Amino acid sequence: MPTLWIRFPGRRYHATPWGHHVNEGLVEWPPSPWRLLRALIATGYAKLHWSTDGPPSIARTLIEKLASTAPRYRLPPAVGAHSRHYMPLARFKNGREDTTLVFDTWAQVDDGELGVQWAVALANDERALLAELAQALGYLGRSESWVEAVLADTDNADGFDVFVGEARDCPGPGWEQIALLAPQSAEDYVRWRAQALADAQARAGIDPGKARQPAAEKKKMAALEQTLPPDLIACLQVDTAWLHRLGWSQPPGSRKLFYWRRSESLVPAAPKPRFRTSRSAPVSCMLLALNHGSGNHGALPRLERALPQGELLHRSLVAQASRLAGHSVVLSGCDEQRKPLATPHQHAHLIHLDLDGDGRLDHVLIWAPMGLDDAAQAAVRATRRSYTKGTGALHLALAGSGDWIDLASLPDPFGPRLRALAGNDTEGANHWRSLTPFVPPRHLKVRGRNSLVGQINAELASRGMPDALSVCVFDPHTDDEARQARHFKRVRRHGAPPAQDVGFVLELGFADPVRGPIVLGYGCHYGLGVFGAVK
Repeated sequence: MPTLWIRFPGRRYHATPWGHHVNEGLVEWPPSPWRLLRALIATGYAKLHWSTDGPPSIARTLIEKLASTAPRYRLPPAVGAHSRHYMPLARFKNGREDTTLVFDTWAQVDDGELGVQWAVALANDERALLAELAQALGYLGRSESWVEAVLADTDNADGFDVFVGEARDCPGPGWEQIALLAPQSAEDYVRWRAQALADAQARAGIDPGKARQPAAEKKKMAALEQTLPPDLIACLQVDTAWLHRLGWSQPPGSRKLFYWRRSESLVPAAPKPRFRTSRSAPVSCMLLALNHGSGNHGALPRLERALPQGELLHRSLVAQASRLAGHSVVLSGCDEQRKPLATPHQHAHLIHLDLDGDGRLDHVLIWAPMGLDDAAQAAVRATRRSYTKGTGALHLALAGSGDWIDLASLPDPFGPRLRALAGNDTEGANHWRSLTPFVPPRHLKVRGRNSLVGQINAELASRGMPDALSVCVFDPHTDDEARQARHFKRVRRHGAPPAQDVGFVLELGFADPVRGPIVLGYGCHYGLGVFGAVK
């Protein structure tokens, strides 16, 4: 079966269904059989230099064969999208150039490939001509719908699930019926034309069976024949002005066919993220910019909500990764059997940051010592929203990815605070201070491994870092930052509570400089216990 595979280099397909106005915002998807055959004929004239007398005989038989059957389609994922703008009308009104509001609607196809399959047998010369026409085809629908088409022969109809059918042929839930304009077969049109011409002559009071026709009747008969193209090929070549002049609401030689397609064939929503097979090198960090949907920077969550924001975003990332690749070890922290990883703290940390110093969270640093693989990066890129209490959706945008050296080299005003997380310079820092409160993971004891110092050193050891030489606890009665830290959320909503609901603002001292980032304690994968280097 001849099959056309059509790609859209512009990633878009623009076409308005027959009988609808462009401002109705509808897209003819898939392209109708009528549109496809007209495009092939137009390509023959424009690219193959057919004579103005009409298509060659091989082309005529080819078109008539393709018109004799309703093709089946294989649709790529597509999204219905539109823009609206005021188009100049080249005239003035009230001293200003007059405009009209115009909708530009299209199917966002991206790199998908459309398949069109006709269940007909073509002769060798017909097939060669169809391949030549497909290769020369420049656009389909509106002129900005660029296409690249190739012809293939296949008997495999798998995936070509858009088919013509009546209501009784409905495959079931999740399918919808659409009408597409299609040509009649050449034989049907000849019969229809003869009957239509006879009816028109009868209405005009002309008897074509007379032996001698009066001159006036001959003139009327000629005029009536001019309203009906002589054959199907001529029907496919009539222009819109001719149809309007003669009052045709539907081109002669055409018919409406009802096709069944899946309901999600043209979804009116943002494109669903797709996991691409191309592999990206693992990175240790990804930085997301956070913005409120209203554009009001004051509506961003305060720094004290770092923990709940981290939890919300973590749930979104894990869900997105599940949709794309099934499961992400680095984002979830669990292996394929959903068991926690044996090596602690190697998976992703979601650190909400206030990089401009206004007390509100404006960025999210996703840091994973084990590296963010291709699937995790795809999930992070595809997650476009997070939420916060009371003010609605937060928009996410990828601001950068790479390792610490890449992010620390960002210019002001964001670079210095990122460099503080890494340790300020290549050697690291001896002293580190809390940016978010440290919450002990276990009950505090006066001395021993469960004391404050013991728990901190145990956490440092689990991350392969040396013990802290000194641990200074700031008193909230005398230190402003320690006082402000009392307002931080310290209990996870979706997880076990801490052993003690208490947070400390600390300064850690090390014998030798250490490199960051340093995140310790309860909720450290969601934004608590973050330390920054002290200059």
